[in-house]
Amino acid sequence: MTAGQRARQLANLANGTTGLGLAIARAAGTAVSRGPRGLIIAAGYRWRLPFAGAFTMGNVVICRTEADHLTSNLALLGHEEKHCSQYAWCLGLPFLLFYFLAAGWSQVRTGNPASGNFFERQAGLEAGGYRETSKRQPAPGGAGGIEA
Repeated sequence: MTAGQRARQLANLANGTTGLGLAIARAAGTAVSRGPRGLIIAAGYRWRLPFAGAFTMGNVVICRTEADHLTSNLALLGHEEKHCSQYAWCLGLPFLLFYFLAAGWSQVRTGNPASGNFFERQAGLEAGGYRETSKRQPAPGGAGGIEA
């Protein structure tokens, strides 16, 4: 691991999100294994929510597939790893609030929760399996094409 990856790992342990991720993984009956670069892979997730094929909680990457499938998809694994770093930068659980606010803003602006979501864009839309849309909502109150 690099110094930055080790710092991320320690930050997410300290802020409690990795522990929460492991608790979710255990409750969901996933197979937990060590992944590359300080990540923990929780494979075989079957709960309905969230709808994503993979998501993170601290340094835990929780996926619906087998661990080998995730670790062989370098683009997706890199995308999820960037979310792990975002947890560390946001000091843990505040990331979830910021992420959901960004997803709501994206939904309003583009019609989907990812295209305009700062966190998904920084992690790489395409790598995460998202398509960019540029749908713009009309300005409220007929403001003559000027967006508020």
